[in-house]
Amino acid sequence: MKNVFKRFASDESGATAIEYGLIAALIAVVIIAGVSQLGTKLNAKFIAISNNLN
Repeated sequence: MKNVFKRFASDESGATAIEYGLIAALIAVVIIAGVSQLGTKLNAKFIAISNNLN
């Protein structure tokens, strides 16, 4: 039983999975922020083009 607890305490595979999850979440937040800013700028550009056509 002592060996089971020792192996459980030294197992780091769960911590690695959590780290990968945090990295993936951070990348997703950066992508969402970038796409949001790009969409806002693109929308403004299309509005300017539309106003010039009228």
